This record gives sequence, structure tokens and C-alpha cells, in this order.
Amino acid sequence: MKKMLKILSIILVAIVVIIVAIFIVSKIRAKLPLYSDNYYTKIQAGGEIEEQYLHMGSYENIEVKKISVQEDFKNYYVVYPAQMLNGTDKYPIVIYSNGTGMGASRYLAQLKRLASWGFIVMGTDEQNSWSGFSSEMCLRLAIRLNKNETPFDWESNPYTGHFDLERIGVVGGSQGGVGAINAATDNKHSDMIKTIVALSPANLTLVSQHLDWEYDPSLIQIPTLLMSSTGKIDEELIISGEQLTEIYNKIPNNVPKLKMRKPNFDHMDMQIQADGYVTAWFMWQLQDDSTAAKAFTGDNPEIYNNKKYQDIKTNLQ
Repeated sequence: MKKMLKILSIILVAIVVIIVAIFIVSKIRAKLPLYSDNYYTKIQAGGEIEEQYLHMGSYENIEVKKISVQEDFKNYYVVYPAQMLNGTDKYPIVIYSNGTGMGASRYLAQLKRLASWGFIVMGTDEQNSWSGFSSEMCLRLAIRLNKNETPFDWESNPYTGHFDLERIGVVGGSQGGVGAINAATDNKHSDMIKTIVALSPANLTLVSQHLDWEYDPSLIQIPTLLMSSTGKIDEELIISGEQLTEIYNKIPNNVPKLKMRKPNFDHMDMQIQADGYVTAWFMWQLQDDSTAAKAFTGDNPEIYNNKKYQDIKTNLQ
């Protein structure tokens, strides 16, 4: 009997040790970066323009400023070309809205790649972004940093005058796609945002009946790019082709809009698989890049000849 109790005790201790180990490993993995610095080299483009904007831009040295704050989202991240501080130029802003349980610290490689195209890229470690609040707070931070003041008890503010507050975009995937739309339609400074990219945003039925993440595409008044995958998670749970079209149709017809889907990938893949056209979209909308514009508009837009995308619908001229 004593021998049996001893064996059971050993087994119980072993189970506890395993559970604790799994918990510790999961906590560590949850903080590890999702992508390596050269993650984009493993993505296959289907068009020349997509390929061009999938890689690093012309700004080679990128800086990351982490600002810790007493907010639920814990940290701001401001990612920008280092040479910005050497001149007087203003740079357009792209704000990232995180997916569920995500934080910008986990995909800084993606933010740095976009910043290399001449953007100030902002994000937080927000875990629940659907309301657009953390994106709104990034925008407020941009306004503060752009002023001639020293926030956070800094001795000086090197960012004064470098934020182009007339050229602001927001992008997010999954819950972050909902957050991107709400940031541009349902927050104090929504009217400052000039364009939206929503990647596999949670569908309208799911958010209203099960998640209480309300958003209203009919309120959108700025150019919007909607993208999703054809994978099982998207198709059966997050955003099917019909549900993406429903969001597209609710956006007023006088608003420039485009929706498209990428086959052979799934929900989480869209975070990076869309990078080439996400960058081209922001280059067009926020930097007036005529080459990037040809991916989406003109006599023969590249998206219609790109076999890696399907279900395209747009009112772009």
C-alpha cells in the first residue's frame, strides 16, 4: 500500500511539473517575435508591383522607440526611419491595430519593414483592440509628439514637427480589422484618418451576436481596402467570401473601396501574406506613389492579372 502511494505521489508530482513546464513555455512563446527580420523573403508575390512593395524600402536604418505607460496596452511603439531626425521633413503615419491577444512587440519586424518605405509606424501591446481605442491613443500620441512639448517627463522631444498629421492610415487584422474600422469611424480623432486596411475582419454577425465588438461599415467615408483568405478558419468562422462582400456593400458607393481574397492561405497568414499590396495601398493613398497606384487602378490594374488573388470587387477608377 505504501509503495502504491509512493508511486502515485511520484506520478502526481510529475504531472504537476509537466503542467507547470507547459505553462511556462506557453508564456515564453507568447512573448517571442512572430516573424524574423527577413520574413518577407518567404512570401511569394503574384505581380511585379506586389513584389516591389513586399520587400524593404529605401530607408535602411530604422529606429524603434518604446514608450511604457500606465494603460492596459502597456507600451507604445514608434517605428521610423532614423534619418527622419536629421532633417525637417514630415512623414505619413500608419497605425497598427492588433489581432486578438497580440501586441506590436511580437511583430516589430513587420512594422520596421513598412517604416522602411518612409512611414512613421505606430502600435501598442493592446490585447483587445476592437474598439479602436488604442489606435486612437496612438493618434493622440502622434499629435503630442508633433507639438513643441516634452511629454512623459522627457528632457527633449526629437520628434517635433516630423509627423504628417494630414496623412494617416490605419491597418489591422482579425479583431484588429474591426479596430481599424472603429478607429476611423467611432473615435474622437476619426476624421484625421485618411485610409483603412482591414485584413480578415471579424464578420458582422459574429461580432454583434457573440462578441459584442460592434462596428458599422456604413460610417466609412475614406478609401478602404478589405482583404481575407479562403482558408477554413476564415471561411467557416471569421470572414467568408460572402461576409467580406457584405462589409464591402455596406460601405457607401461614393467611397473608394476594394475587396479581394487570397486563396491557399488561412486566417493568421493574412497578417503578412497581404504585405505587398498593403504597402502599395499606403504608398498610393498616403505618399501619392503613381507606381503603387497601378496595382489597383488605371487601364490595367495588376490585381486583375495576379493569379494569387480572387473574388475582386471594386469601384476604383
